[in-house]
Amino acid sequence: MKQNKNSDTRLVYSSDGSHLKNCKKCGSDPCECVNSIQNIKDVIPDKTTLKIKLEKNQRGGKLVTVIHELPFNPEYFEALAKKLKNHCGTGGTFKNDGSTQIELQGDQREKVEGFLHKLNFKTKRSGG
Repeated sequence: MKQNKNSDTRLVYSSDGSHLKNCKKCGSDPCECVNSIQNIKDVIPDKTTLKIKLEKNQRGGKLVTVIHELPFNPEYFEALAKKLKNHCGTGGTFKNDGSTQIELQGDQREKVEGFLHKLNFKTKRSGG
């Protein structure tokens, strides 16, 4: 069920799964956010600061290194996630569902920071 752009109504219930395609930020399909595909920015490592944090909550007690608040460029960061997984020798994923982030299994902050500095990214640790 598509929503009319001029309508103030919103989808309350759907059993056909069409609501799963909607953007989590703007609620539209296709996405009409400021960070939409038409506005993909080239990533300039010298001017980009990546935030790194360590998470344990909601993960069954396992530690996960998260690189979050990434600029919107899914193709670039999907490739970067693959390089980071190879460099750290661990599993991980790139998530692009509302908040763009890279997740790596275990405490990989030191390795990730070193690798990102070699690529000229600035890094900042966030969280506890």
